[in-house]
Amino acid sequence: MELWQQFLARLGVERRAALDNTLLRSVNDLAARERRPPEEVIVSLLNQALQERQSAEQNWQRWQSLTPREQQVAALICLNYTGRQIAGRLVLSPETIKTHGRNILRKFNLPARQELRRSLAGWDFSAWQDNDH
Repeated sequence: MELWQQFLARLGVERRAALDNTLLRSVNDLAARERRPPEEVIVSLLNQALQERQSAEQNWQRWQSLTPREQQVAALICLNYTGRQIAGRLVLSPETIKTHGRNILRKFNLPARQELRRSLAGWDFSAWQDNDH
């Protein structure tokens, strides 16, 4: 039994031949391109997916720890607004925005706004661009 089939069996997933064949073909193609054994590619993909899932969950928990105002500022930071633009938009002082920014970065354990943007790059903040949440 191949690793993929063992994995599905351990999860108790009902075998679906078409899905299995498509996934196995994709893994085999990737393994051939990377000149690695398919089992190694499967383990690598699973590890990557689990790390991404864990990171996404941590980011969500961190987001939930922000105050509503901090969420608003974080969203605008991720939309590439400058501190002065955020201050003007929210009718707050630039110093207040700096304080919110520092608190956000501390809660996300990040050194800079660019890192926050990278961490939340897949998130949709368009509602904050149009509205004042």
